[in-house]
Amino acid sequence: MHIKYIKLLGLALSFSLAGCGIFGDKVEESKNWTAEKLYAEAKDELASGSYDRSVQLFEKLESRFPFGAYAQQAQLEIAYAHYKQGDQAQALAAVDRFIKLHPNHANVDYMYYLRGLINFNDDMGFFSFIANQDVTERDPKATRDSFDAFKELAVRFPNSKYTPDAIARMKYLVNALAQYDLHVAKYYLRRNAFVAAANRAQSAIKEYPDAPAVEEALVVLIKAYDGMGMVELRDDAKRVFTSNFPKSTLLETYGSKKAWWKFWS
Repeated sequence: MHIKYIKLLGLALSFSLAGCGIFGDKVEESKNWTAEKLYAEAKDELASGSYDRSVQLFEKLESRFPFGAYAQQAQLEIAYAHYKQGDQAQALAAVDRFIKLHPNHANVDYMYYLRGLINFNDDMGFFSFIANQDVTERDPKATRDSFDAFKELAVRFPNSKYTPDAIARMKYLVNALAQYDLHVAKYYLRRNAFVAAANRAQSAIKEYPDAPAVEEALVVLIKAYDGMGMVELRDDAKRVFTSNFPKSTLLETYGSKKAWWKFWS
């Protein structure tokens, strides 16, 4: 019995060691891969949505072959993988690192574009407002950062293939930022905080003079001045409004309609 037990124990141990060898080989399957092979496998993982695995392979590539085009491309792909994974902090860190290390790289324009995409935030639109959210609690920092990144791309690389899309996104972001200031101004106006309402309306008008929100921002400014009893400033704002929006009826009808989504509330 004792001998049989020893034999069985030895057999189990041999299987255990063999298993360790199998799994060890699996972990180190990329040990002898060339830079080209590592890059191809990492790209396949990225394309299939295996972002963690792709990052691991790109990092191995950069570590084993730190010099040359593959290492630089791996750094770029790592930033993109983090972006696709939704890891904003890691993605931005990877972008900043690439730009710092390779400011003259042929594809550095893409990294400026990616920086804008990472921060791009389109949740300041229609559904945020109809959901009756308090926009004063929303932080537009990411929106501003996105705008700045796209602007830097457009200035530095006006002929980049990414610049037209960046400019289109900038237009959206300008409107979103102006709309944000407008809704904050309206929030203060509804609460009779006229000084705060006037300041925020002025901010929208001054910072984003071509945005569609300026028309309503001027109306808020007029109402705020009226609430404070500042007749001259109110009348000056009215003249500016009439001059810029001669066909508008917004001033006469402002505040008279209830938002459609509140009809049943």
